Amino acid sequence: MAERVSIGQSPSSWRRFAAAAMAAGALVLGGCQTVVPRGPTPVRPPVVRPSQPQQPVVEQGIPRDTQRHRVALLVPLSGPNAGVGQSLANATQLALLDSSNDRVRITSYDTATGAALAAQKALADGAQLILGPLLAEDVRVVTPIARRAGVPVVSFSNDSSAAGNGAYLMGYAPAQSVARVVNYARDKGMTSFGALVPNGTYGERASTAFLRAVEAAGGRVGSLQTYDRAAGSMTAAILRMTKSAPYQAILIADGGSMAAAGVPVLHKNGMGGARVLGTELWNSESSIASKPALEGAWFASVSDGLYRQYATKYRARFGTAPFRLSSLGYDSVLLTIRIMRDWPIGAPFPEDRLHDRGGFAGIDGAFRFGRDNVAERALEVQEIRGGTTVTVSPAPGGFEG
Repeated sequence: MAERVSIGQSPSSWRRFAAAAMAAGALVLGGCQTVVPRGPTPVRPPVVRPSQPQQPVVEQGIPRDTQRHRVALLVPLSGPNAGVGQSLANATQLALLDSSNDRVRITSYDTATGAALAAQKALADGAQLILGPLLAEDVRVVTPIARRAGVPVVSFSNDSSAAGNGAYLMGYAPAQSVARVVNYARDKGMTSFGALVPNGTYGERASTAFLRAVEAAGGRVGSLQTYDRAAGSMTAAILRMTKSAPYQAILIADGGSMAAAGVPVLHKNGMGGARVLGTELWNSESSIASKPALEGAWFASVSDGLYRQYATKYRARFGTAPFRLSSLGYDSVLLTIRIMRDWPIGAPFPEDRLHDRGGFAGIDGAFRFGRDNVAERALEVQEIRGGTTVTVSPAPGGFEG
């Protein structure tokens, strides 16, 4: 059974017992007149039946709450992803406390024991909005179940193929970060580009985004090479790139550790003059700035300004550092509170408000859902410099059109 954890206190609403049945005695009179009276006719004592108390009406699941909106949080609370799931749950609690909001009740359900079961339990408990799940495969399972109930899903996944049919994705899409850093490099006068991308779904999406971004910016792709995450594979890909050198900028669409391992090989093979570009994956690594090989590299991501303040408050309350993705949980609550102005208690969630073209504000900056139901984000470009990250192109404060 899916585990449920209620966030915030809730008044009990069990119904009181009421005794409603009373027994009435029947007075029975008998006898007839004769010449000689037989005396008074005996009166039978009243028949008293014991009162039958009504059985209490027991509601299954969580008691109804007529004062607050019912929101479900579907995240892994056990298993290998329990750490990030609990961090997301903590973030939603912190958002409610920071906003002093008492009109939203969030209940967590463990998707590790079955995403479908978690969704069904949440809907049976009266959820009108689902935040989560985290994993794309769980989004695909939950979405049709929630759709039949008319409940939208605001997921933390970044897999755009899971969006649509009532599912909205808040995750950081690689295509957006790739386009942002390529455009910044092009604005700085760079026209010749190369790329190293890992095999797999993420690499495929990064490759497509890279080719489109360079073409749209008026640049030229000299070489795009793929590699496996195995010893020697990236080195072989870099050697293949030398045939089309030189490059002014080279994208390494992988985590910071893999990128740092590849840079010395680039230098060794005559491509040390190229500016290294990274993706949003780098922002999830707290040690990214401490890698000397990445000195001077650029990458695009959500802003860290407000996140640092959030992380400090999170540590103070929960005694540990948050997962970087937990800010999605915090911002999903801010989104809910924003839309709550047009959401009467007890009414279905107004899904059309998710398409507000003006977007929403959160710890990770401004965002809005596009026609594909994927969050479009205002991203900044950071440079790794002197053991830290420096913002070289701030994120826009909002959206136009």
